[in-house]
Amino acid sequence: MNLLEERWMPVRLHDGGREWVAPHQLSDSRIAAFDADRADFNGALAQFAIGLLQTSTPMDNALEWRALFNIPPSSETLKEWFLPCKIAFEFDGNGARFMQDFDLRVTEGESLGIGSLLIETPGENTLKNNSDHFIKRGLLNQLCPCCAVLALFTLQVNAPAGGAGHRTGLRGGGPLTTLLLAEKRPDVLRSLWHDLWLNVREREGFLASGGDSTKTAPRLSFPWLASVTEIQSEGGSVTPVQTHPAHVFWAMPRRIRLDFEAVSTGVCDLCECDSAHLVCRYVTRNYGLNYKGPWSHPLSPYYESKEGWLPLHPQPGGLGYRHWLGWVLGMQNEKRNVKRAEVVAQFFESQVQRRTGVGLRLWAFGYDMDNMKARCWYEAMMPLYALNDCDPNLQRDLREEIGTWLAGADLSARYTRDAVKDAWFGNDARGEFSFVDAAFWSHTEPTFYELLGERIKAAREGLTTDRQEIAERWRAGLRTAALRLFDKELVGTGPIERQNPARIAKAHHQLGVNLNGPKLRTTLGLPVKVNPNPSKAKGAKAA
Repeated sequence: MNLLEERWMPVRLHDGGREWVAPHQLSDSRIAAFDADRADFNGALAQFAIGLLQTSTPMDNALEWRALFNIPPSSETLKEWFLPCKIAFEFDGNGARFMQDFDLRVTEGESLGIGSLLIETPGENTLKNNSDHFIKRGLLNQLCPCCAVLALFTLQVNAPAGGAGHRTGLRGGGPLTTLLLAEKRPDVLRSLWHDLWLNVREREGFLASGGDSTKTAPRLSFPWLASVTEIQSEGGSVTPVQTHPAHVFWAMPRRIRLDFEAVSTGVCDLCECDSAHLVCRYVTRNYGLNYKGPWSHPLSPYYESKEGWLPLHPQPGGLGYRHWLGWVLGMQNEKRNVKRAEVVAQFFESQVQRRTGVGLRLWAFGYDMDNMKARCWYEAMMPLYALNDCDPNLQRDLREEIGTWLAGADLSARYTRDAVKDAWFGNDARGEFSFVDAAFWSHTEPTFYELLGERIKAAREGLTTDRQEIAERWRAGLRTAALRLFDKELVGTGPIERQNPARIAKAHHQLGVNLNGPKLRTTLGLPVKVNPNPSKAKGAKAA
């Protein structure tokens, strides 16, 4: 089974139908999107396709990129592109196998059920303690080859901590991925090809972005083509300068080999398709490739730390508009510096590419991992409102302005959380109140995107806007959401006999003072109103 020839990628067609296609069919205009049976598989499929195109494309400049965006290459052209790396995509057989350890054999290593490839599957300690209460053991015992490919690649891409010597990926466990997608419009038919091609860079720029482009030995791009010791020394690590730039898409931290000698016939437990080659087990061994150093993956945003730039990972609370600025335009403030993904930055900085006349969205996704435990899979689709049509100078102005909006929202969320806590328990309460923040961000999201759309439209059309007027509308939206949460959804919904009216009234008053106070107005760049009776504010809690 060669993955460049086999029809193993599930896709959804524009007419609602579903098919399985080979990679050389990805430019078919009938295809709307990937359509796997799991959300994390769709994310893995997108990264596989982008990685394959980036690794093989002969496209050398932005004009060629634009031509291929407007007129996708034929299936025969894609076959020609992929041919040089065909040997790296054999999935079974006795030799090198895609994403599987070169030396490991099914008679060696630790043998595990195929369901253990799925990241949320209960681990050994969970099973030992009989604590698999929510995600049960034994739900998945056999996979068809197509689903086995997806499970294996998804694990290698996300690779959470797995115990001693079971490595994480070069972006750590459960990385955040952000991809550009074409806006869906009824009057313009955009296919999966357009979504993928938006995230592929011209060859010269990609080869200069990291790694060593002179290291052309196949194993330095596709590590499963050789023994681990041919890539890193025993007990050593792998840094970017030891590999070809394409290695970032094909990193293989886990040593795994599927057992194709003990296949069965029946129905796949995941996609429910009939198969005569159901995979039931695999073997694994620790101490695979140990990724260290300044790796930079082109599909992930990074944040600055004392250790340098590190990849972002989803966190409890999900993905929302509070992340929009950092992931789309980058963010620099006193608290945190965030660098957008390289593909996003390159697209917005290219005069040729960004003016394609197509609206954009940002697809963000990834696992929220707690070491080996998958807490949640998050994904979000964020509108960009044809931001790419704005001049780079205007984009910088927007970054500054939207930064003040988010700072004001963050401050208002804190005011709301403190008010709810004070109303329920008093000033000295301790506990987990992040649900208040999550509710606040959710309630203010429609207003944010409404104002953002207006602001980008004005910038795109060269219209002058009143920043203070927009900031005042945003402050009013923050205030409305905060008071609604307090009055109608959190504090105000409790039975009166179980509440402390005096404490609630005090907390409500303080919330109103803070939302109208000078600190929030200053944060939003609004003029501060002078209090004509300063003596009346002496007893108020500092805003």
